[in-house]
Amino acid sequence: MVKHAVEANFDGLVGPTHNYAGLSWGNVASKSNVNSVANPREAALQGLAKMKQLADRGYVQGVLPPHERPHLPTLRALGFTGNDRQVLEQAASTDPSILAAVSSASAMWTANAATVSPSADTKDHRVHFTPANLSAKFHRSIEHRVTGRALKAIFTDESYFAHHPALPSVSHFGDEGAANHTRLCSRYGEPGVELFVYGQIAFNEQAPAPVKYPARQTLEASRAIARLHGLSDRHAVFAQQNPAAIDAGVFHNDVIAVGNGNCLFYHELAFLEEDRVLAELSDRLTGAALEAVRVSANEVPIEDAVASYLFNSQLLNTPDGMLLAVPGECREVPSVSRYLDQLVKGDGPITSVEVFDVKQSMRNGGGPACLRLRVVLNDEELHAINRGVILTDALYDRLVAWVNAHYRTELDQQDLADPMLLEEVRKALDELTGILGLGSIYDFQL
Repeated sequence: MVKHAVEANFDGLVGPTHNYAGLSWGNVASKSNVNSVANPREAALQGLAKMKQLADRGYVQGVLPPHERPHLPTLRALGFTGNDRQVLEQAASTDPSILAAVSSASAMWTANAATVSPSADTKDHRVHFTPANLSAKFHRSIEHRVTGRALKAIFTDESYFAHHPALPSVSHFGDEGAANHTRLCSRYGEPGVELFVYGQIAFNEQAPAPVKYPARQTLEASRAIARLHGLSDRHAVFAQQNPAAIDAGVFHNDVIAVGNGNCLFYHELAFLEEDRVLAELSDRLTGAALEAVRVSANEVPIEDAVASYLFNSQLLNTPDGMLLAVPGECREVPSVSRYLDQLVKGDGPITSVEVFDVKQSMRNGGGPACLRLRVVLNDEELHAINRGVILTDALYDRLVAWVNAHYRTELDQQDLADPMLLEEVRKALDELTGILGLGSIYDFQL
Protein backbone atom coordinates (compact mmCIF):
# COMPACT_ATOMS: atom_id res chain seq x y z
CA MET A 1 0.00 0.00 0.00
CA VAL A 2 1.35 3.40 -0.97
CA LYS A 3 1.56 5.74 2.02
CA HIS A 4 1.70 9.50 2.11
CA ALA A 5 5.28 10.65 2.67
CA VAL A 6 7.36 13.81 2.75
CA GLU A 7 11.00 14.51 2.13
CA ALA A 8 12.42 16.02 5.31
CA ASN A 9 15.68 17.96 5.20
CA PHE A 10 18.03 17.59 8.15
CA ASP A 11 20.56 20.41 8.01
CA GLY A 12 23.86 20.37 9.81
CA LEU A 13 24.17 23.12 12.40
CA VAL A 14 27.51 24.80 11.74
CA GLY A 15 29.92 24.11 14.60
CA PRO A 16 31.73 26.61 16.86
CA THR A 17 35.13 25.78 15.29
CA HIS A 18 34.12 26.69 11.73
CA ASN A 19 37.43 27.77 10.16
CA TYR A 20 39.28 27.84 6.85
CA ALA A 21 42.07 25.28 6.99
CA GLY A 22 41.93 24.22 3.32
CA LEU A 23 41.81 20.54 4.23
CA SER A 24 39.95 19.22 1.20
CA TRP A 25 42.20 18.55 -1.79
CA GLY A 26 40.00 18.52 -4.88
CA ASN A 27 37.58 21.08 -3.45
CA VAL A 28 38.52 24.32 -5.21
CA ALA A 29 36.70 26.66 -2.80
CA SER A 30 38.18 24.97 0.25
CA LYS A 31 41.73 25.40 -1.02
CA SER A 32 41.29 28.93 -2.34
CA ASN A 33 40.21 30.36 1.03
CA VAL A 34 42.81 28.63 3.19
CA ASN A 35 43.92 30.57 6.29
CA SER A 36 41.24 33.24 5.94
CA VAL A 37 39.60 34.41 9.15
CA ALA A 38 36.24 32.70 9.63
CA ASN A 39 33.15 33.91 11.46
CA PRO A 40 31.58 30.84 13.14
CA ARG A 41 28.65 32.83 14.53
CA GLU A 42 27.73 34.24 11.14
CA ALA A 43 28.10 30.82 9.52
CA ALA A 44 25.75 29.18 12.03
CA LEU A 45 23.20 31.98 11.76
CA GLN A 46 23.28 31.78 7.95
CA GLY A 47 22.60 28.07 8.12
CA LEU A 48 19.76 28.56 10.59
CA ALA A 49 18.27 31.30 8.41
CA LYS A 50 18.17 28.91 5.45
CA MET A 51 16.47 26.28 7.58
CA LYS A 52 13.93 28.83 8.84
CA GLN A 53 13.11 30.08 5.34
CA LEU A 54 12.31 26.54 4.21
CA ALA A 55 10.40 25.65 7.39
CA ASP A 56 8.30 28.80 6.96
CA ARG A 57 7.37 27.58 3.48
CA GLY A 58 5.99 24.36 4.94
CA TYR A 59 8.89 21.97 4.40
CA VAL A 60 9.75 19.56 7.19
CA GLN A 61 13.09 20.83 8.46
CA GLY A 62 15.27 19.08 10.99
CA VAL A 63 18.55 19.95 12.70
CA LEU A 64 21.62 17.73 13.03
CA PRO A 65 24.12 18.72 15.73
CA PRO A 66 27.75 19.71 15.13
CA HIS A 67 30.55 17.49 16.39
CA GLU A 68 32.94 18.00 19.28
CA ARG A 69 36.00 19.81 17.94
CA PRO A 70 38.91 19.85 18.56
CA HIS A 71 38.52 16.11 18.98
CA LEU A 72 40.83 15.23 21.85
CA PRO A 73 40.26 11.43 21.68
CA THR A 74 41.75 11.43 18.18
CA LEU A 75 44.77 13.44 19.29
CA ARG A 76 45.34 11.02 22.18
CA ALA A 77 45.02 8.06 19.81
CA LEU A 78 47.83 9.67 17.79
CA GLY A 79 50.17 9.78 20.77
CA PHE A 80 49.63 13.23 22.27
CA THR A 81 49.51 12.90 26.06
CA GLY A 82 48.72 14.79 29.25
CA ASN A 83 45.72 16.85 30.23
CA ASP A 84 43.59 18.59 27.63
CA ARG A 85 45.68 21.76 27.65
CA GLN A 86 48.93 19.79 27.24
CA VAL A 87 47.50 17.72 24.40
CA LEU A 88 46.50 20.87 22.52
CA GLU A 89 49.87 22.51 23.16
CA GLN A 90 51.77 19.45 21.90
CA ALA A 91 49.69 19.17 18.76
CA ALA A 92 49.95 22.89 18.00
CA SER A 93 53.72 22.98 18.46
CA THR A 94 54.71 19.71 16.78
CA ASP A 95 52.05 19.15 14.10
CA PRO A 96 49.54 21.99 13.66
CA SER A 97 48.17 20.32 10.52
CA ILE A 98 46.83 17.48 12.65
CA LEU A 99 45.30 19.94 15.10
CA ALA A 100 43.60 21.71 12.19
CA ALA A 101 42.22 18.40 10.94
CA VAL A 102 40.70 17.38 14.29
CA SER A 103 39.24 20.89 14.67
CA SER A 104 37.34 20.95 11.38
CA ALA A 105 33.64 21.78 11.47
CA SER A 106 33.08 19.75 8.29
CA ALA A 107 30.29 17.69 9.87
CA MET A 108 28.10 20.70 9.05
CA TRP A 109 27.83 19.29 5.51
CA THR A 110 25.33 16.55 6.32
CA ALA A 111 24.91 15.55 2.69
CA ASN A 112 28.00 13.50 3.57
CA ALA A 113 26.61 12.23 6.87
CA ALA A 114 24.97 9.08 5.53
CA THR A 115 23.12 7.35 2.73
CA VAL A 116 19.41 6.95 3.41
CA SER A 117 16.95 4.62 1.68
CA PRO A 118 13.21 5.15 2.28
CA SER A 119 10.97 2.32 3.43
CA ALA A 120 9.13 2.31 0.09
CA ASP A 121 12.33 1.02 -1.56
CA THR A 122 13.72 -1.43 0.99
CA LYS A 123 13.05 -5.14 1.36
CA ASP A 124 12.00 -4.94 5.03
CA HIS A 125 10.07 -1.67 4.53
CA ARG A 126 12.13 0.23 7.08
CA VAL A 127 14.15 3.41 6.53
CA HIS A 128 17.82 2.42 6.32
CA PHE A 129 20.80 4.59 7.35
CA THR A 130 24.50 3.98 6.69
CA PRO A 131 26.87 6.68 7.99
CA ALA A 132 29.55 7.55 5.43
CA ASN A 133 33.07 6.46 6.33
CA LEU A 134 34.53 9.49 4.47
CA SER A 135 37.81 7.63 4.31
CA ALA A 136 39.26 9.87 1.58
CA LYS A 137 39.96 12.70 4.06
CA PHE A 138 41.39 12.20 7.54
CA HIS A 139 39.51 15.16 9.03
CA ARG A 140 36.20 13.65 7.87
CA SER A 141 37.00 10.01 8.54
CA ILE A 142 36.61 10.63 12.28
CA GLU A 143 32.97 11.75 11.92
CA HIS A 144 30.99 8.56 11.37
CA ARG A 145 30.83 7.31 14.97
CA VAL A 146 29.19 10.45 16.35
CA THR A 147 27.07 10.76 13.21
CA GLY A 148 25.77 7.25 13.86
CA ARG A 149 24.98 8.11 17.48
CA ALA A 150 23.11 11.25 16.45
CA LEU A 151 21.07 9.42 13.82
CA LYS A 152 20.16 6.69 16.31
CA ALA A 153 19.14 9.33 18.86
CA ILE A 154 16.76 10.86 16.29
CA PHE A 155 15.51 7.78 14.47
CA THR A 156 15.21 5.48 17.47
CA ASP A 157 12.31 3.12 16.80
CA GLU A 158 13.74 -0.11 15.36
CA SER A 159 10.37 -1.10 13.95
CA TYR A 160 10.69 1.82 11.53
CA PHE A 161 14.42 2.51 11.27
CA ALA A 162 17.48 0.34 10.57
CA HIS A 163 21.01 1.59 11.30
CA HIS A 164 24.17 0.11 9.79
CA PRO A 165 27.75 0.85 10.78
CA ALA A 166 29.96 2.69 8.31
CA LEU A 167 31.71 0.61 5.68
CA PRO A 168 35.34 -0.41 6.31
CA SER A 169 37.49 2.75 6.32
CA VAL A 170 39.78 1.82 3.45
CA SER A 171 40.06 3.36 -0.01
CA HIS A 172 38.44 0.34 -1.70
CA PHE A 173 35.17 1.17 0.09
CA GLY A 174 35.40 4.95 0.13
CA ASP A 175 31.91 6.30 0.78
CA GLU A 176 30.85 9.95 0.78
CA GLY A 177 27.18 9.46 1.64
CA ALA A 178 24.21 11.18 0.07
CA ALA A 179 26.45 13.64 -1.79
CA ASN A 180 26.84 10.81 -4.33
CA HIS A 181 23.29 9.49 -4.07
CA THR A 182 19.90 10.78 -5.15
CA ARG A 183 16.44 9.26 -5.41
CA LEU A 184 13.89 9.67 -8.16
CA CYS A 185 10.21 8.78 -7.80
CA SER A 186 6.74 9.75 -8.91
CA ARG A 187 5.66 10.49 -5.32
CA TYR A 188 7.78 10.26 -2.18
CA GLY A 189 5.71 7.45 -0.69
CA GLU A 190 5.88 5.26 -3.79
CA PRO A 191 8.78 2.94 -4.71
CA GLY A 192 11.53 4.90 -6.43
CA VAL A 193 14.90 4.38 -8.07
CA GLU A 194 18.08 5.30 -6.21
CA LEU A 195 20.96 6.65 -8.25
CA PHE A 196 24.40 5.80 -6.82
CA VAL A 197 27.23 7.76 -8.42
CA TYR A 198 30.84 6.62 -8.02
CA GLY A 199 34.20 7.98 -9.12
CA GLN A 200 36.18 4.80 -9.64
CA ILE A 201 36.11 1.01 -9.52
CA ALA A 202 38.61 0.19 -6.78
CA PHE A 203 39.29 -3.40 -7.78
CA ASN A 204 39.80 -2.59 -11.47
CA GLU A 205 42.91 -0.52 -12.09
CA GLN A 206 42.17 -0.44 -15.82
CA ALA A 207 38.81 1.28 -15.40
CA PRO A 208 38.45 5.01 -16.14
CA ALA A 209 39.49 7.26 -13.26
CA PRO A 210 40.48 10.90 -12.71
CA VAL A 211 44.15 11.82 -12.91
CA LYS A 212 44.38 15.18 -11.12
CA TYR A 213 42.10 14.83 -8.12
CA PRO A 214 41.11 11.69 -6.21
CA ALA A 215 37.82 9.88 -6.73
CA ARG A 216 36.26 9.64 -3.28
CA GLN A 217 33.40 7.22 -3.94
CA THR A 218 33.90 3.68 -5.22
CA LEU A 219 31.49 1.41 -7.04
CA GLU A 220 32.24 -1.24 -4.43
CA ALA A 221 31.01 1.05 -1.65
CA SER A 222 27.85 2.00 -3.51
CA ARG A 223 26.98 -1.62 -4.22
CA ALA A 224 27.62 -2.58 -0.59
CA ILE A 225 25.21 0.09 0.65
CA ALA A 226 22.54 -1.04 -1.80
CA ARG A 227 22.91 -4.59 -0.44
CA LEU A 228 22.82 -3.45 3.19
CA HIS A 229 19.67 -1.44 2.54
CA GLY A 230 17.92 -4.35 0.86
CA LEU A 231 17.45 -2.66 -2.51
CA SER A 232 16.47 -4.81 -5.46
CA ASP A 233 17.90 -4.24 -8.92
CA ARG A 234 14.71 -2.35 -9.77
CA HIS A 235 15.47 0.22 -7.11
CA ALA A 236 19.14 0.94 -7.86
CA VAL A 237 21.13 2.39 -10.76
CA PHE A 238 24.91 2.79 -10.61
CA ALA A 239 26.59 5.51 -12.65
CA GLN A 240 30.21 6.56 -12.94
CA GLN A 241 30.95 10.24 -12.56
CA ASN A 242 32.82 11.68 -15.51
CA PRO A 243 36.54 11.66 -14.54
CA ALA A 244 36.99 14.95 -16.40
CA ALA A 245 34.44 16.54 -14.07
CA ILE A 246 36.28 15.32 -10.96
CA ASP A 247 39.50 16.78 -12.35
CA ALA A 248 37.66 20.06 -12.87
CA GLY A 249 36.83 20.24 -9.15
CA VAL A 250 33.60 18.24 -9.01
CA PHE A 251 34.58 16.23 -5.95
CA HIS A 252 31.01 14.97 -5.32
CA ASN A 253 28.13 14.28 -7.67
CA ASP A 254 26.01 16.90 -5.89
CA VAL A 255 28.34 19.55 -7.33
CA ILE A 256 27.17 18.65 -10.85
CA ALA A 257 23.71 17.04 -10.50
CA VAL A 258 20.65 17.10 -8.26
CA GLY A 259 17.41 15.15 -8.42
CA ASN A 260 13.93 15.43 -6.95
CA GLY A 261 10.74 13.59 -7.75
CA ASN A 262 10.95 12.58 -11.40
CA CYS A 263 13.38 15.40 -12.29
CA LEU A 264 17.13 15.05 -12.75
CA PHE A 265 18.91 18.39 -13.16
CA TYR A 266 22.47 17.82 -14.36
CA HIS A 267 25.42 19.12 -16.39
CA GLU A 268 26.32 17.36 -19.60
CA LEU A 269 29.69 16.35 -18.10
CA ALA A 270 28.13 14.73 -15.02
CA PHE A 271 28.11 11.08 -16.11
CA LEU A 272 30.55 8.95 -18.04
CA GLU A 273 27.75 6.97 -19.75
CA GLU A 274 25.00 9.56 -19.91
CA ASP A 275 22.72 7.73 -22.37
CA ARG A 276 22.90 4.44 -20.49
CA VAL A 277 22.22 6.12 -17.14
CA LEU A 278 19.19 8.00 -18.44
CA ALA A 279 17.84 4.87 -20.11
CA GLU A 280 18.11 2.80 -16.92
CA LEU A 281 16.52 5.53 -14.82
CA SER A 282 13.66 5.87 -17.29
CA ASP A 283 13.12 2.11 -17.37
CA ARG A 284 13.04 1.72 -13.58
CA LEU A 285 11.09 4.84 -12.68
CA THR A 286 7.41 3.95 -12.30
CA GLY A 287 4.36 6.16 -12.15
CA ALA A 288 5.96 9.11 -13.96
CA ALA A 289 8.24 9.78 -16.89
CA LEU A 290 11.78 10.92 -16.18
CA GLU A 291 12.27 14.65 -16.79
CA ALA A 292 15.95 15.16 -17.52
CA VAL A 293 17.02 18.80 -17.44
CA ARG A 294 20.41 18.82 -19.13
CA VAL A 295 22.68 21.86 -18.94
CA SER A 296 25.21 22.03 -21.76
CA ALA A 297 28.79 23.26 -21.44
CA ASN A 298 27.92 25.97 -23.96
CA GLU A 299 25.26 27.30 -21.60
CA VAL A 300 27.29 26.92 -18.40
CA PRO A 301 31.00 25.98 -18.67
CA ILE A 302 31.95 23.44 -16.05
CA GLU A 303 34.29 25.96 -14.42
CA ASP A 304 31.31 28.27 -13.87
CA ALA A 305 29.21 25.42 -12.51
CA VAL A 306 31.93 24.70 -9.95
CA ALA A 307 32.49 28.36 -9.07
CA SER A 308 28.79 29.05 -8.55
CA TYR A 309 27.70 25.67 -7.15
CA LEU A 310 24.69 25.81 -9.45
CA PHE A 311 23.98 22.12 -8.97
CA ASN A 312 24.72 22.13 -5.25
CA SER A 313 21.25 23.57 -4.85
CA GLN A 314 18.11 22.17 -3.26
CA LEU A 315 15.37 21.06 -5.62
CA LEU A 316 12.03 21.23 -3.84
CA ASN A 317 8.39 20.61 -4.69
CA THR A 318 5.96 23.53 -4.69
CA PRO A 319 2.29 23.71 -5.72
CA ASP A 320 3.39 25.37 -8.98
CA GLY A 321 6.34 23.17 -9.96
CA MET A 322 9.81 22.80 -8.50
CA LEU A 323 11.85 25.43 -6.68
CA LEU A 324 15.62 25.56 -7.13
CA ALA A 325 17.19 26.98 -3.94
CA VAL A 326 20.59 28.31 -5.06
CA PRO A 327 23.52 29.98 -3.28
CA GLY A 328 23.98 33.69 -3.86
CA GLU A 329 27.10 33.00 -5.90
CA CYS A 330 24.87 31.78 -8.74
CA ARG A 331 23.85 35.39 -9.36
CA GLU A 332 27.49 36.51 -9.36
CA VAL A 333 28.55 34.28 -12.28
CA PRO A 334 27.11 35.75 -15.51
CA SER A 335 26.63 32.50 -17.45
CA VAL A 336 24.84 30.87 -14.51
CA SER A 337 22.63 33.88 -13.83
CA ARG A 338 21.62 34.02 -17.50
CA TYR A 339 20.89 30.31 -17.52
CA LEU A 340 18.66 30.55 -14.44
CA ASP A 341 16.64 33.36 -16.01
CA GLN A 342 16.04 31.23 -19.11
CA LEU A 343 15.32 28.11 -17.04
CA VAL A 344 12.29 29.53 -15.27
CA LYS A 345 10.91 30.97 -18.52
CA GLY A 346 10.75 27.52 -20.07
CA ASP A 347 8.08 24.88 -19.72
CA GLY A 348 10.18 22.41 -17.73
CA PRO A 349 9.65 21.10 -14.20
CA ILE A 350 11.78 23.82 -12.53
CA THR A 351 9.58 26.89 -12.34
CA SER A 352 11.22 29.15 -9.76
CA VAL A 353 14.62 30.07 -8.33
CA GLU A 354 15.33 31.44 -4.86
CA VAL A 355 18.69 32.69 -3.59
CA PHE A 356 20.05 31.73 -0.15
CA ASP A 357 23.00 33.37 1.58
CA VAL A 358 25.36 30.65 2.83
CA LYS A 359 28.56 32.51 2.02
CA GLN A 360 30.50 31.32 5.07
CA SER A 361 29.82 27.71 4.07
CA MET A 362 30.49 28.41 0.39
CA ARG A 363 33.94 29.81 1.16
CA ASN A 364 34.78 26.45 2.69
CA GLY A 365 33.37 24.51 -0.26
CA GLY A 366 29.77 23.68 0.66
CA GLY A 367 26.52 25.05 -0.79
CA PRO A 368 22.85 24.64 0.19
CA ALA A 369 22.73 20.98 -0.85
CA CYS A 370 25.88 20.14 1.13
CA LEU A 371 24.21 21.40 4.29
CA ARG A 372 21.27 18.99 4.24
CA LEU A 373 20.56 15.27 4.50
CA ARG A 374 17.31 14.24 2.82
CA VAL A 375 15.17 11.65 4.61
CA VAL A 376 11.89 10.49 3.09
CA LEU A 377 9.41 9.63 5.86
CA ASN A 378 5.83 8.46 5.73
CA ASP A 379 3.38 9.81 8.30
CA GLU A 380 3.97 6.98 10.79
CA GLU A 381 7.75 7.30 10.54
CA LEU A 382 7.62 11.06 10.92
CA HIS A 383 5.56 10.63 14.07
CA ALA A 384 8.09 8.09 15.42
CA ILE A 385 11.21 10.29 15.25
CA ASN A 386 12.64 12.45 18.04
CA ARG A 387 10.57 15.59 17.48
CA GLY A 388 13.03 17.73 19.42
CA VAL A 389 15.14 18.24 16.29
CA ILE A 390 12.29 19.49 14.07
CA LEU A 391 12.62 23.22 13.51
CA THR A 392 9.77 25.30 14.88
CA ASP A 393 9.62 29.03 15.54
CA ALA A 394 10.39 28.37 19.20
CA LEU A 395 13.35 26.08 18.44
CA TYR A 396 14.72 28.55 15.89
CA ASP A 397 14.63 31.38 18.42
CA ARG A 398 16.27 29.17 21.03
CA LEU A 399 19.04 28.07 18.65
CA VAL A 400 19.74 31.64 17.53
CA ALA A 401 20.10 32.65 21.16
CA TRP A 402 22.33 29.60 21.77
CA VAL A 403 24.61 30.53 18.85
CA ASN A 404 24.86 34.16 19.95
CA ALA A 405 25.75 33.04 23.48
CA HIS A 406 28.43 30.49 22.57
CA TYR A 407 30.00 31.24 19.17
CA ARG A 408 32.95 33.49 18.38
CA THR A 409 32.79 36.07 15.60
CA GLU A 410 36.37 35.44 14.48
CA LEU A 411 38.42 32.27 14.32
CA ASP A 412 41.75 31.53 12.65
CA GLN A 413 44.22 28.66 12.77
CA GLN A 414 46.07 29.96 15.84
CA ASP A 415 42.86 29.97 17.88
CA LEU A 416 42.48 26.20 17.55
CA ALA A 417 45.13 25.64 20.24
CA ASP A 418 43.29 27.83 22.75
CA PRO A 419 42.12 25.62 25.67
CA MET A 420 39.30 28.09 26.27
CA LEU A 421 37.90 27.28 22.82
CA LEU A 422 37.64 23.61 23.76
CA GLU A 423 35.84 24.53 26.98
CA GLU A 424 33.48 26.83 25.07
CA VAL A 425 32.67 24.07 22.56
CA ARG A 426 31.97 21.44 25.21
CA LYS A 427 29.77 23.78 27.23
CA ALA A 428 27.84 24.72 24.10
CA LEU A 429 27.35 21.14 22.90
CA ASP A 430 26.32 19.91 26.34
CA GLU A 431 23.60 22.55 26.34
CA LEU A 432 22.63 21.75 22.74
CA THR A 433 21.99 18.06 23.37
CA GLY A 434 19.56 19.16 26.06
CA ILE A 435 17.83 21.61 23.74
CA LEU A 436 17.42 18.95 21.03
CA GLY A 437 16.67 16.09 23.43
CA LEU A 438 19.45 13.88 22.10
CA GLY A 439 20.91 12.54 25.31
CA SER A 440 24.65 11.87 25.52
CA ILE A 441 26.17 11.50 22.05
CA TYR A 442 29.60 13.13 22.44
CA ASP A 443 32.74 11.44 23.72
CA PHE A 444 33.14 14.01 26.51
CA GLN A 445 29.60 13.18 27.70
CA LEU A 446 30.06 9.40 27.79
